[in-house]
Amino acid sequence: MPVCPGKKSAAEALTILRSRAQNMVAFRANGQCLLEYYVEGEKHKENFPVKQWANPPVEVYLQGDIAFDPRGLVLGSNEHEFWLSIKLEEISSYWWGLWSEGGYNEKLVISPKIMLEAFGIAAVGSNREEERDWLLSKEDGFDVLTQRSDEGQAIKKLYISNCDYLIRKIEYFYTNNEVMVAAELEEYKEVVKGFFVPACIKITKRAGVNRGDSVRITLDSIKKADFQEKLRTRLFTRPDPQGFKHVYKVVGSRIVEQPQ
Repeated sequence: MPVCPGKKSAAEALTILRSRAQNMVAFRANGQCLLEYYVEGEKHKENFPVKQWANPPVEVYLQGDIAFDPRGLVLGSNEHEFWLSIKLEEISSYWWGLWSEGGYNEKLVISPKIMLEAFGIAAVGSNREEERDWLLSKEDGFDVLTQRSDEGQAIKKLYISNCDYLIRKIEYFYTNNEVMVAAELEEYKEVVKGFFVPACIKITKRAGVNRGDSVRITLDSIKKADFQEKLRTRLFTRPDPQGFKHVYKVVGSRIVEQPQ
């Protein structure tokens, strides 16, 4: 891994991250997921195997075998849509939304947007006109890129290791500058030359709705993949919401239950 010492500007840091994004390839992996969540104040825990496929920059699919259901948890996205479904006694729900209407909601146990950004796929975007919205600072061995709103409030922070210049943590903020969600990224594996994927991803709700919920995904056998069109269509097409007690549409900050 290249070492990137010395002082940088926000534009230079973004350029390094974007240049690495050019090395992204489709990949797949197996692993384990530890899901901890609260329902009416009672803590629940599920530990289950997962399979994961990604076709950068916008297609991701994760499937978890919960309670003997090989699709007990499904998370996915494509160019236009994202979705999450969980089949548990406490949570039998299906969420979906359009990227054009907002791709993140704090009420989701696992966010497809955060999963994409955890893999380094969508953390900084590609619009150079937005570089003025990023501020670079230093903190305990990290270059910290802070994305700001038009009002100057923090939206997101990327903690980039000075040793290998890989993102180790992403924080997402409320408008009052309180950390809403944190994603910690460790144990990077090189899939192909210049493209690294974190084998350990931990996402934790730090505040707000469902505070304390967390998911820890540990991946192994991370390998480059070549998706044939039939498999790609099957993985990255949003499935019909059948067999769930609740079906919701995510519209920006709102979650709207839909009739079945």
